[in-house]
Amino acid sequence: MSEPTRGRVLALCLVAGCLAGCSHPSKTVNKSWDPKAAAAYLDVRETTWMGWPGSARDHGTFCVSCHTVVPYVLSRPTLRAALAERQPSDNERKILQNVTERVRLWNQVGPYYSDEGYGNGKLAESRGTEAVLNALILASSDAQIGKLSDITRMAFSNMWALQRTEGEGKGAWPWLQFGMEPWEAPDSQYYGAALAAVATGIAPENYRASPDIQEKLSLLHDYLNREYPAQSRMNRVVLLWASTKWPGLVDADRQNTIIREVSKAQQADGGWALSSLAWPNRWSLHSFVRVRLRSDWSRQSADSDGYATGLITFVLQEAGVSPQDETLKSGLSWLASSQSSEDGSWPSLSLTLRRNPSSNAGHFMRDAATAYAVLALSDSGVAASRGSMAENRSAYRSIPEVRPKPDTANQRN
Repeated sequence: MSEPTRGRVLALCLVAGCLAGCSHPSKTVNKSWDPKAAAAYLDVRETTWMGWPGSARDHGTFCVSCHTVVPYVLSRPTLRAALAERQPSDNERKILQNVTERVRLWNQVGPYYSDEGYGNGKLAESRGTEAVLNALILASSDAQIGKLSDITRMAFSNMWALQRTEGEGKGAWPWLQFGMEPWEAPDSQYYGAALAAVATGIAPENYRASPDIQEKLSLLHDYLNREYPAQSRMNRVVLLWASTKWPGLVDADRQNTIIREVSKAQQADGGWALSSLAWPNRWSLHSFVRVRLRSDWSRQSADSDGYATGLITFVLQEAGVSPQDETLKSGLSWLASSQSSEDGSWPSLSLTLRRNPSSNAGHFMRDAATAYAVLALSDSGVAASRGSMAENRSAYRSIPEVRPKPDTANQRN
């Protein structure tokens, strides 16, 4: 290593060390939350996403995102009781229509991103990512009525056709990589494979037992277990989630290991900090620095955040952790006390760049945080405040219908 290079590495290490010792005050716990405000935030954000030129694709469709669309689809049905709704929201129907159209026209619609303009491999990454997300969204919808639709079967067929059958990623899918943690980074292929396992596990009519997919499932099972040691704790949490839908995906010892790992990572205030959990489980200078600094050299937040805390507490409940477990109780208390009184969201910040919180991209992490917080709190029985829709809607008007410039790679999260 040259002297200039050694000097730069030493400087990075010194800067990172100086930033490591921040402490943060704990919050007063308020064991109530407002599901109506959460629903309004999610609805407005989904409307904004669907109308944003950057998400528009051919045939009048839009791309589905890991940060806004997928969490919305998973969480929005749990809010129907609080809103006295009997049917899916308009946005849920629009998303299903959009995904159905792209699955139906799979061989005609263009990919989310092409090699031209975005780099070699982006077409395959786009197709693999979309195939998994389409199957997850449609399987989630079908699970609510207990019947597997023909279009969902088609989505799964598209997904299995793109599964890798050789090489280092054997068993997984090509996955979008824009250097954007936690969903479009070099290790996000594992996240995508775990979501494919979730989709397969929740699909109704015992789809997982279908004879024609057993070889595909074996490849997926082997990949998720083979690549487990190198995964970040957040990726392992998604694997734990998948294992609750697919019995036998991982053994009980591994499930318990993941639960112990995340319990040890819990902060004093009861939440979890995404910045400490999103990096691969192997030492590298890149990961060492990125735990503390974003790619634009702004400091990572070490505060507990809604995405990490929401996803972890939701998955702990899915895994059967006792409601009396102190880790789970503390996580739920943090969530119940951390909803914004201004717009109904939960806090979370980009790991990639320091964002303007009022911008479209500045909302992305909060979109996911709010959805998973809703899933966790809805499953927990934590008391919810039930203000009238008229009272709550006055707060919603402060959430702008953001119409930013078309998407570029560094706007994604």
